[in-house]
Amino acid sequence: MCLLLGAGLLLLVTLAATGAWRTWDAIQHREAPRTVAATELNLALDDMDAQTANILLSSGDAGKGRLEESYSKANGFYHDAQETISRSLRALGAASEGDTATQDTVVALTDGFAHYQELIGRALENDAHPGGKDAARDCYRQATGLLSRELLPRARDLVEANDAVYQKEYIAARSVLEMWLIAAAIVGVPLIVALVVLNVGIARTFHRVFNPVLLAGTLCAVTAVLCAGRLLCVSFDELKVARHDAFDSVVALSRSKAIGYDANADESRYLLDVASRPAYERTFLEKSQDLYGIEGAGLSSYDQELAETWAAYQRDNGDEQFTGEYRRELDNITFAGERKAAERTVEAYAVYQRDDRTFRRLVAEGRTREATVFCIGWASDTSNVHFGVWMKALDEVTAINAVHHDKAIATARHAIDVQGPVTLCTLLLGAGLLVRGLRPRLAEFG
Repeated sequence: MCLLLGAGLLLLVTLAATGAWRTWDAIQHREAPRTVAATELNLALDDMDAQTANILLSSGDAGKGRLEESYSKANGFYHDAQETISRSLRALGAASEGDTATQDTVVALTDGFAHYQELIGRALENDAHPGGKDAARDCYRQATGLLSRELLPRARDLVEANDAVYQKEYIAARSVLEMWLIAAAIVGVPLIVALVVLNVGIARTFHRVFNPVLLAGTLCAVTAVLCAGRLLCVSFDELKVARHDAFDSVVALSRSKAIGYDANADESRYLLDVASRPAYERTFLEKSQDLYGIEGAGLSSYDQELAETWAAYQRDNGDEQFTGEYRRELDNITFAGERKAAERTVEAYAVYQRDDRTFRRLVAEGRTREATVFCIGWASDTSNVHFGVWMKALDEVTAINAVHHDKAIATARHAIDVQGPVTLCTLLLGAGLLVRGLRPRLAEFG
């Protein structure tokens, strides 16, 4: 019976370790990278459109009156975003093999992006000609419309779809690991009990002290059961760390970064397209509310209410006077240094919001050139630089969660690599010791 139970535990651990390894392999090389690629695509689309607006704002009239530093940097960022989009589409296309819905979305995005680039190309070409700003603005307006109507919704759908696949993998894996844990207990505990009973029974039957070889075999079995439990418990626990404690924040923060880039682009669009200013002002506020939601706040009251609700949160982290992506992250603080980094992000965001009001005041006063420099310039006191500080703070929070996501994968893999072989070896050794220890006793019956 002991040997049968040992064989059952051996089979169980082999299957569980193999399944857990496949789960972590899928998470590390497929589920997480696909979701990250989708978030990078979403962000790069926003960035490319923002940089196009910045190029048109800083280019002057066919180069005359050009803001050289802003123009040069916007061009560099534009090409970086363009390359990121192309790379992300290729990665998503390769990773979606066998997933018809995702493949269709990637194909539609690829086709739409080609059309978008054509419109942007026309805008930039028109802008290169004297007096071509109006024609460039018209092409850019068409490109931005295509972006907001088709490309961004599809990119966001890809983020949600890939994240949902990861979540489905997580739920299924946790359920299977829980089943293996129960099975290990059902097999492992009786195995230890049976070995203890065997040791005691033989000692009493033969009126001798405990058999050292049998005791060693029993200790091997106990070690195997503990190692099997450790292997399964580590994978079970680290799955939660990887998925909910870390990756939920990575996705929320990546989403908030894309929203931030889009809101920042609305400022450039506001300057570029006078006729559409009311719409861009409205969408800027909507995106601000998505990031840090304050019920009933408009642009005129947003700064004050942000300061008041943030002060209330700092007095009591359970205070819930604001909503949005930053609330989501602050409610999912798990790791050392994460809260401080998240709080620095919100504080940098508040500075950027105050800059927006300065920017709009300059426009209202007719100081458009000054507003443009403040919006897209690179002096230390510009909105553009403060936007960069905000994004850097956001990247630091994201990095903390990404590091712990990778660490959870590494910890679980290490447990499988170490505890799996130890379990199998101690089970085989225990079986050998059991047979060796029982042979003399059985011979006495002969």
